[in-house]
Amino acid sequence: MTWAAFYFACFVIGLALTLVSLIAGSVHLHIPHLHFGHGGGHIAGRGIGVHAAGPHGAHAQVPIVNFATMVAFLTWFGATGYVLSHFHPVPLALGLGFSLLGGITGLLIVFWFLAKLVEHDDTMQSADYDMIGVLGKLTVPIRAGGTGEIVYSQMGRRFCAAARSDSGAALPKGAEVVVTRYEQGVAFVRLWEELAGEVEQAAGRETGKHQQGI
Repeated sequence: MTWAAFYFACFVIGLALTLVSLIAGSVHLHIPHLHFGHGGGHIAGRGIGVHAAGPHGAHAQVPIVNFATMVAFLTWFGATGYVLSHFHPVPLALGLGFSLLGGITGLLIVFWFLAKLVEHDDTMQSADYDMIGVLGKLTVPIRAGGTGEIVYSQMGRRFCAAARSDSGAALPKGAEVVVTRYEQGVAFVRLWEELAGEVEQAAGRETGKHQQGI
């Protein structure tokens, strides 16, 4: 097999894989997203993250070595090598070097394109709907053992949900609350000040233990 035939075979295989993947619909982005960072502060309290959801977040990066970039490399490598060896004969080493450069160029172009797609991918993940730790405000007061209403923001939009006191105590309208659990469409909440106070007390105890250890 001549080098021209080798390059041509690489080009045909790469092009065929590209066409087959497009026809079969196998070229899709399944890039895992990091949990979107929320606009509010994040405080650990009894294992609960307190947050107010925001519209933007960080995405996982596209791996530079993936099916699409490897196919692009093979196609561009073969095309460059075939042109140089068949139409404009050059020394073997020089032709191989330019072919590798052509393959890398194709790989980087496809990688850049995929990275741009992921950068503008705003598909919501299941974690974006997580209610635990959401910070909101009561628009309807909660009577002792009763049900009220909470308004909160998530992914840049405002939502309302039925709310009950986690402790069963009454909570006034306008109180800032944190969702501690969410069951069957009802958010169970606690006062933000109450939860923040417990966190501060726990931090104080940890500091005291650390100082005593010293």
